[in-house]
Amino acid sequence: MVYISKVYTKFGDAGQTMLASGDTVPKSSPRVRAYGDVDELNATVGMVRLELSRDGAGQALRESGDGFVAELDRELGRIQQELFNLGAELATPKAADAPEEVKLKIEARHVTALEQAIDRLNEPLEPLRSFILPGGGPTGTLAHLARTVCRRAEREVVALAAVEPVRGEACRYLNRLSDYMFVLARAVAQKFGYDEVLWDQENT
Repeated sequence: MVYISKVYTKFGDAGQTMLASGDTVPKSSPRVRAYGDVDELNATVGMVRLELSRDGAGQALRESGDGFVAELDRELGRIQQELFNLGAELATPKAADAPEEVKLKIEARHVTALEQAIDRLNEPLEPLRSFILPGGGPTGTLAHLARTVCRRAEREVVALAAVEPVRGEACRYLNRLSDYMFVLARAVAQKFGYDEVLWDQENT
């Protein structure tokens, strides 16, 4: 149980913040940037879930008894929980040196679950014959946005790993999650009947 009695503390007014370890660091530090981008990614996944719930094509699927939307929502909800745990791991410097002492962290099974989800969503899709631009309906477009935020979070975690220890599972998870968001965008476009936006070299 987490109990928060006061939202603002004024502790960070001077540009400092406290890590889970109790250490104080600048808000511009690599570690804070890394878990800050993971937090933004989590919010973006929440936007994908919201659009998935109100997309007219998705609503029609639900009414027909198709479980595609419900399964995706459960999956995205699980991913949000995992991203929160990843943020907590990144806010705990000792996670890389003593992972057994850290409860909230990404594990190999989370990466495997993403790989299985990617394979499931990708199986019915046509092979790519062109680069895809962000689009493919409201939900697909937001999935592309989540993909780009995920890539930025991954870059920040890689930058952090260059100066401080970071568990490999964290980088692998974000790398796989960006692939998941790409395939999700394609799968939703196909299932909901939206055309994907293809890159056209002749128009550049």
